[in-house]
Amino acid sequence: MSAGIEIDGETGLPQQWYYCLEHHRVERGRHCPARERLGPFDSPEQASRALETAQRNNEQWDAEEPEED
Repeated sequence: MSAGIEIDGETGLPQQWYYCLEHHRVERGRHCPARERLGPFDSPEQASRALETAQRNNEQWDAEEPEED
């Protein structure tokens, strides 16, 4: 595994981080419903930038869409 990636003690899998849209904070694991979270991310730092990442991705996808007649 890469340095800096935490391993979940119960599952042995890389720990996942999410940005919770309901609580407006970074959370470790899947505590809130999927419709209320963005992720998973490999680190809390990445999760803290989830809204900016989503905005940037949306802008890129909008720019890639063909123009309608």
